[in-house]
Amino acid sequence: MDELDKKLLALIQKEVPVVARPFAAIGNRLGVGESEVMQRIATLKAGRVIRQISAIFDTQSLGYESSLVAAQYEPARLDDAAAVISAHPGVSHNYQRDHAFNLWYTIAVAPTSRLGLAKTVDILHRESGALSTRLLPTLYLFKIGVELDVAGTAQAGAKTAGGYSHQDRKAGGAPVDIPVVLEMQQDLPVEAEPFVAMAGRLGISLEELQHLTAAMIAAGQLRRFSAVLRHREIGFSANGMGVWAVPGGDGEILRAGKTMAQFRAVTHCYWRPSYPDWPYNLFTMIHARSREECAAVVAAIARETGITNHSVLFSIKEYKKTRVQYFTAAEAVWEARHVEPRH
Repeated sequence: MDELDKKLLALIQKEVPVVARPFAAIGNRLGVGESEVMQRIATLKAGRVIRQISAIFDTQSLGYESSLVAAQYEPARLDDAAAVISAHPGVSHNYQRDHAFNLWYTIAVAPTSRLGLAKTVDILHRESGALSTRLLPTLYLFKIGVELDVAGTAQAGAKTAGGYSHQDRKAGGAPVDIPVVLEMQQDLPVEAEPFVAMAGRLGISLEELQHLTAAMIAAGQLRRFSAVLRHREIGFSANGMGVWAVPGGDGEILRAGKTMAQFRAVTHCYWRPSYPDWPYNLFTMIHARSREECAAVVAAIARETGITNHSVLFSIKEYKKTRVQYFTAAEAVWEARHVEPRH
């Protein structure tokens, strides 16, 4: 990648504008033409740098139940178990990590689910042969804001403002326009007027699509329309989950979480439940170029917060990474194979 590629990636991670000619608008900001932006994006997609350009929705605000799940397996059975987990259409991320809890996945189930989250995870626990499974739902969201430092200029202790947080969530506050969600969750074609075509498929004007997009953002359902990058392909090979055992009560956890979320290298920051065999209650995802770089970020956080009981779990193997496809028939098909027939 050259410098213009890096600037382009930094820009489209933040936003792809929902306008008539989005690639022309991006080109205007970069000082290049629409055709060059489109050619570069097409090349970066073909080179597996850009994973997808689409809407990023808030799962909870769409009415879904979701959770991070930690599971423990015999190492020899891990690949087979991961295949069982990944087969559920609501599983978007599934990784092997270097811990006794060696499989970590995220799962979302629709508001129309016949099973619900807990029963679904129970079935996955049983069918995958897990030795132990721990549900780790979000108790408080401090930050979601994946903006990788493609240029490589940020320091370990660098801070940033912004990111989607608890204050932006308005779960159940507005009806969900399912046809719009179904359209906007698809990968955006690299063509001159993709949103005009999208509006046409919905039978509305571009102006109406823009109004609906703004309404979904205001309702907390839509975080932004942007690109997601394949972090390993651009040098971010150390996917470290920093976990922290914050002593004290809720106030101490809230203060620590808000401090951690300010670090630029922290892309996700959550308060989650702890267990006797899992003492950590704050989670910070860090994407770095090396384990040493990740460790430097963790050390900077530890210095600022004073929290000494912490660890970093690195991903060893990626079994699945995708975006949840909301309101499709796939989950109902999976459930039909796992719900006992009523007599």
